[in-house]
Amino acid sequence: MVWFLGLGIVGLLLLVLSLVFGGVLEGLLDGFGGLDGVLSLPVVAGFLSALGFTGALVLGTSGTGVGVATGAGVVAGCGVGWLTWRFSRVLLHDATAPAPRGEDLTGSSGSVVTAVPADGYGEVLLYLGGQPVKYAAKASGPVPRGTEVWVESVLSSTSVHVRPVER
Repeated sequence: MVWFLGLGIVGLLLLVLSLVFGGVLEGLLDGFGGLDGVLSLPVVAGFLSALGFTGALVLGTSGTGVGVATGAGVVAGCGVGWLTWRFSRVLLHDATAPAPRGEDLTGSSGSVVTAVPADGYGEVLLYLGGQPVKYAAKASGPVPRGTEVWVESVLSSTSVHVRPVER
């Protein structure tokens, strides 16, 4: 049973190392061509952990021998390894929405941080992709600090044209 527990603990340590060091340790298993991701460190760690802990559980709770415990551990290890591989493929190939762009600001609201003069630039605080971003702002007329504004157009990657919100 000590061997099984040792395998389980080694698998957990490998998993922690793969999480802490990211892709640095991935190079250990790069020599196996054509098995992209199947022999990644998280998959191997999951396999070893499931094999070890399942083997120890079967050996400790039943009267069967080491062979049956090893077989049960291999089956559980293959299942956990396959699930880890599938989960990592889903995460790596996740098709998310495109990154927010400056043009997405048109029509959004914000507030004036530095007053916008009639003939120059002030500053507004806008939210792009849920993050607050400060932009230089121009307006048709003067806009005092603290006023809520709408973005009419994007002038450049760092400046916008705004108008006060009328309520």
